[in-house]
Amino acid sequence: MKYTPFEIEKMLASMVILVDTREHPNRKFEKRVAGFGCSWERTKLDFGDYSCKYTGLNGSEISLANTVVIERKQDGNELAICFGAQRKRFEREFKRAQEAGALIYLLVEEECWESLYAGQYGKSVRYRSKLNPRSLTASIHAWQARYRMNLQFCEADTTGPLIADILKYELREVLENEQ
Repeated sequence: MKYTPFEIEKMLASMVILVDTREHPNRKFEKRVAGFGCSWERTKLDFGDYSCKYTGLNGSEISLANTVVIERKQDGNELAICFGAQRKRFEREFKRAQEAGALIYLLVEEECWESLYAGQYGKSVRYRSKLNPRSLTASIHAWQARYRMNLQFCEADTTGPLIADILKYELREVLENEQ
């Protein structure tokens, strides 16, 4: 079934961002969700921190939680912990996404490739992970290939709008390519 541009816009306008219940509410969280520019709700996601749902033309709610998700990390140090000490837990989450056939975006705030390669990641030198920078970057590249992971870096102030845009354009692709 091909949708008209009007129908696609109507369904896009109904998008609600799903926020995993494990995302901790604090001042930064409130700023992030305010940046969405659309409705959002807290729910348990099987993997990832953010996804979305929309209302179909027949009025039913359709979730993309098994299609596309965003996993957010506050900086490179948190990312290094996930690839180091918490690797088994982190990998189980990515395997669940892979088994569902989901695309997973890994959104890392306050970071860039240059810092990761130099081993100068994270906000605090005092609490920096001991994970070797080469191990960290190698793990990232391997997971991009292995789990269809799409890595994005951004400033914390951009996180809310970026999450909303990623999900909006993923939803648009789903709707435009639906049979």
